[in-house]
Amino acid sequence: MVKTFFIISLSILIVLIMTFLLTSYYQTFYSLNNIIVKIGIGIILVFITIVILRYMLLLFFSILKVIMKTADEKNKSLAKSTKKVSVIIPAYNEEKVIAQSMQSIINQTYKNLELIVVDDGSTDNTYFIAQKYSHIPFVKVLKKSNNGKANAINYGIKHSSGELIMVVDADSKLEKDAIELMARYFENPQIAAVAGSVYVSNQHNIITKLQALEYIEGLNMVRNGQAFLKLVNIIPGPIGMFRKHALYEVGLYDDDTFAEDCDVTLKLITHGYKIDFESEAIAKTEAPENIFDLIKQRYRWTRGILQAIKKHKSLLWNFKSNPSASFTMWYMLFEAVLWPFMDFWVNVFIIYLAITTGVSLLIFYWWSLFTILDVAGALYCILITNESLSIVFYAVIYRLFFIQFINLIKIFSTIEEWFGIEMDWGKLERKGRI
Repeated sequence: MVKTFFIISLSILIVLIMTFLLTSYYQTFYSLNNIIVKIGIGIILVFITIVILRYMLLLFFSILKVIMKTADEKNKSLAKSTKKVSVIIPAYNEEKVIAQSMQSIINQTYKNLELIVVDDGSTDNTYFIAQKYSHIPFVKVLKKSNNGKANAINYGIKHSSGELIMVVDADSKLEKDAIELMARYFENPQIAAVAGSVYVSNQHNIITKLQALEYIEGLNMVRNGQAFLKLVNIIPGPIGMFRKHALYEVGLYDDDTFAEDCDVTLKLITHGYKIDFESEAIAKTEAPENIFDLIKQRYRWTRGILQAIKKHKSLLWNFKSNPSASFTMWYMLFEAVLWPFMDFWVNVFIIYLAITTGVSLLIFYWWSLFTILDVAGALYCILITNESLSIVFYAVIYRLFFIQFINLIKIFSTIEEWFGIEMDWGKLERKGRI
């Protein structure tokens, strides 16, 4: 009840502040005589309205999802599962993290499982470290020639015996009840996959702390909102569970994009399956600790998502025959392309206005608006998670610098993808801090 009251109060406060800021924008809009400037501010107002509606709908759906989940647990609607779960860890040169990742699976409260580590042609000691656990009856360690993550996962699936497949990145470790919490969703035959929450484990510097804020607000809250409609658009690499026969139905994982997790999720949605989210099933993952590694990671993420959108572009116009898939595709297109370009353009345009017209308050209004949304989103997410309250204090830096930097990466990677510039996977160097 306390959380519900706080969330409702927070929502009302956001609406009041948004109303004040938008009113200020409208007043500025009508006070200017330059028609070009008016058109620019008009575009900004439309963009702000879309972004706020998106944010408020996601927050609203997220709250409804929490309420429904609480009711289901109270009424014992989410029964415990007894289905066998095959956990697959694809690994390439993961000697610093593989033992911790495997141990987190071995320590799970859910006992009807098998663990399959697929060494994808590592040149370090990954295979030998994993082999130390092969004496455990439900652990298998397989080795194959290097052929990419998607093929390593498929190799593991083909050697699995479970009805459910769980894919876990080698640089991630699960909380001990993660599998138990996720497996119960598959009592519903319409559910093909369930995503879990991803937290940053190595919050040692400002770069990783900003990513921690991004993960809980920009990823976990969004998935919670999408889950109300059973339309989570990306099952994250660190923690995702699938119905095996559904994966076979869509042809398993493909290796023609940099975002195999996004691609396989879109294929499942296209086939009419529902994708859910379990916020309390937690994977802690190692985030990039320096700018160079962060750039490499986000280039791969952005280009992979764009490749998946391009691959399934026919779904964009299938509103009549497949509205769920079309809605998901347009949402992803907005997030991956429209939002970064518009956000960057708006910032440049507002600075230009401040210099040429003296209306410098627009900068304050713009950044204040989104900083307030960031703080509110972070507070809400912390209420429903176990993340540290301290990361909320990074919201201002997050909005002023981090998001702008990430958007620039998205813009450059979009341009490179458009022109077909070659790029490799961009393997990150592990620190072993999971």
